[in-house]
Amino acid sequence: MSSQPDTPPAVRKIIHVDQDAFYASVEQRDAPELRGKPVAVGGSSGRGVVAAASYEARRFGVRSAMPSVTALRRCPDLIFVRPRFEVYKAISQQIRAIFLDYTDLVEPLSLDEAYLDVTANRRGLPSATATAQEIRARIHAETGLTASAGISYNKFLAKLASDMNKPNGQCVIPVRAGPSVVAALEVKRFHGIGPRTAERMAALGIHKGADLAQWDLPALRRTFGKAGDWYHAIARAQDDRPVRPNRQRKSSGSETTFHHDLTDPASIEERVLAMADDVWEWVERTGQHGRTVTVKAKYADFRIVTRSRTLSVPVPDRATLHAIARALIATLYPLRTGLRLVGVTLSGFGGSVDAEEPQLALL
Repeated sequence: MSSQPDTPPAVRKIIHVDQDAFYASVEQRDAPELRGKPVAVGGSSGRGVVAAASYEARRFGVRSAMPSVTALRRCPDLIFVRPRFEVYKAISQQIRAIFLDYTDLVEPLSLDEAYLDVTANRRGLPSATATAQEIRARIHAETGLTASAGISYNKFLAKLASDMNKPNGQCVIPVRAGPSVVAALEVKRFHGIGPRTAERMAALGIHKGADLAQWDLPALRRTFGKAGDWYHAIARAQDDRPVRPNRQRKSSGSETTFHHDLTDPASIEERVLAMADDVWEWVERTGQHGRTVTVKAKYADFRIVTRSRTLSVPVPDRATLHAIARALIATLYPLRTGLRLVGVTLSGFGGSVDAEEPQLALL
């Protein structure tokens, strides 16, 4: 009795679109006198923090979540502009409308980046690469802003690719190249592997994707717990996560109890940032971003306090999460008694839409 061969699964076509220096670029667009100059969006005095930096400022080492005083030391000519989140949100919605002309499968990560599944060829374009080019051209024509894009067969590789030709560029990682790209990449550049985990991996001789791929799944689970499954997959350029516009997002938290009560602010801050790193590694693995950061502290007498801050947009990066967590724990000083536990939680995840349609080539 003959049997038909299994039909191979269709290769997905995923685009990750990332606006270039979004907040700062909006300010430079709207104020021509700022163009070509180092610009920081944020507060310039007191405990001000950089929310975003233009590429001109980044050349001096200015980065988001950096204290403003540090940024000014690195770039004395830095121009600070107060953020206008309502403007950024309106432009983000304008860009989102462009995405929806190409697919209903749009998964926003924040105001300035999103995944698009364009496997269904709604516009009849020859490839996902051509689709990304057209989307970027429309963004520029309709908003005056530039965006970069990564194109690949899964979300992990698409996000990696969008960083490779910034600003105002794009990069494609086809199926045949995925494993070799990952093998040659340093693990500290992997989304979902933060600085602390990268240091731990380095101590184990894991420096690049090829090193990570040498570890089998049981060994990774023993060493890294639940995250071992994710590390095993991405080391092989595998990521089965779908683009989910409608998914329900949950909070993510990490906490630790100390062997001895802590009273030294520097030691407490070090633990808080470690917890924030755990949370951010979860964010990078899942692509789920929240707006509310909560720091929890348990005193030596078992009294528990929490401090929270909610942003108008999702927390955009690890540095911002660090800055907020550091500021929240600082509100507890001076301590009346030592702390026996600290924790960091990210919540306030939003929802987004869902659908499907003829096949589109990646290239």
